[in-house]
Amino acid sequence: MNARTRLSVNGQAVDVPSGASVAAAIATIATRFRRSVNCEPRAPLCGMGVCFECRVRIDGVAQLRACMTPVREGMQVITDE
Repeated sequence: MNARTRLSVNGQAVDVPSGASVAAAIATIATRFRRSVNCEPRAPLCGMGVCFECRVRIDGVAQLRACMTPVREGMQVITDE
């Protein structure tokens, strides 16, 4: 049996394979993660923590890189949408 993890993204329940990144979980329901200072939609670019385009709020902590953070059961993720 494949283990799954449930978390919340912008109040929406998301089930993903255990061990997936928060970026992968967000990508299942949204195409953008945040907006730039010029209001342009932003999403992960590098997928390895260098570009900082995937920053989100996780469990109340802002500016975390979604591509570098593994999902945890019950995690609360907020993008700026």
